[in-house]
Amino acid sequence: MFDFYPAEQGSKVELYQDLLSAAEAVTRGEPDIIANMANVAALIWQFLPDLNWAGFYRMVADELVLGPFQGKPACIRIALGKGVCGTAAATAQTQLVKDVHSFPGHIACDAASASEIVVPVIVKDRVMAVLDLDSPSLGRFDAVDQQGLEALIARIGTRIA
Repeated sequence: MFDFYPAEQGSKVELYQDLLSAAEAVTRGEPDIIANMANVAALIWQFLPDLNWAGFYRMVADELVLGPFQGKPACIRIALGKGVCGTAAATAQTQLVKDVHSFPGHIACDAASASEIVVPVIVKDRVMAVLDLDSPSLGRFDAVDQQGLEALIARIGTRIA
């Protein structure tokens, strides 16, 4: 059994270090990528405040297909290049969007979402999935979030893709 808690008084950088340690612990030695995605999505939901969705879309036959997540029901399939997730997958670059309503072609799976960050999961130079976090607050995500989430994916990417 795992029992993780984020540091109560730590900085955002320390929060991401704690999240990374927890994610490493729950995925270490587990070969099932869906189980690992599910646990990582749950940890993100537990550790990061002010989210209304956190989870994964998997690359299946050249489109993104919904994977494990926390939050309301979501869009099931997203074409490459469409919305924030599809753009992250098509460009293989993190998309940090402070106001999703100003993002051309934004796909509103939850009308409450105001900001979003999507980090591609790249293994052997190929996008295998994306990590998607949404918030009901404008400007919720910043460079520290991007660095922390990219470090998380860099460390456990092969365990979830």
